[in-house]
Amino acid sequence: MSAYRIDTSVPHSARIWNYWLGGKDNYEVDRVLGASMEEAFPQIIDIARASREFQARVVRHLAGELGMVQFLDLGTGLPTANATHETAQGVTPSSRVVYVDNDPIVLAHARALLTSRPEGATDYVHADLTDAPAVLREAGRTLDLREPVAVMLFSTLGHVADPEQAGLLVRSYLEPLPRGSCLVLCDTIETPETRAGSDEYASGGAAPYISRPQEIIASFADGLDLLDPGFGSITLWRPDTPVTGEPVNQWGFVAVKP
Repeated sequence: MSAYRIDTSVPHSARIWNYWLGGKDNYEVDRVLGASMEEAFPQIIDIARASREFQARVVRHLAGELGMVQFLDLGTGLPTANATHETAQGVTPSSRVVYVDNDPIVLAHARALLTSRPEGATDYVHADLTDAPAVLREAGRTLDLREPVAVMLFSTLGHVADPEQAGLLVRSYLEPLPRGSCLVLCDTIETPETRAGSDEYASGGAAPYISRPQEIIASFADGLDLLDPGFGSITLWRPDTPVTGEPVNQWGFVAVKP
């Protein structure tokens, strides 16, 4: 269990994200870096909120319109309202959801994640998402990997610095899965402002998070069929209400394996 010790001296992305969302499951070191990054890149709060809203809209669409009942949420972070299993099972109670993260504080909160409707199932895998074979092996205890799965990477792939490795990682999850499986992905596009935010984040001691040019993020969907409205700001992906204000520099897509 010592390997899972929570280190409160080093900021961690799941806890910083929790701070930006107004949560309480974070430490002073996370709040200091989170506040510093807000100064360097004020849009980060809007991105954090937009990412959660995008997640809920996507899951509702997949469960309700496409009949998707299996979800693999990679780099899930700390539990929040309208988490993947709550949203999916709110549409289809038999939905099965597996969360993956490697932050010990997320492990400590796993019981909150595991509250599933009796018709469905929810599980948590404490693992490094870059080890796709191990993650899929563990996820296979809850998910039927012979049937379509929605693989979800919300504001996560930027932690894989090399774009070629990031692309290979995405394929390592999708290739073993059957036709009809989905890739849901969003990440920060590269602009002068997002680069400044990434630099501030890395200088604070957290694991670096890389913003990328639009075309590189779009390439992660190569070989897949994009659902409308395609690749763009997550603010504009099937919004529930008319969009006001500037779309966030967090872009994403939902794509289906043909």
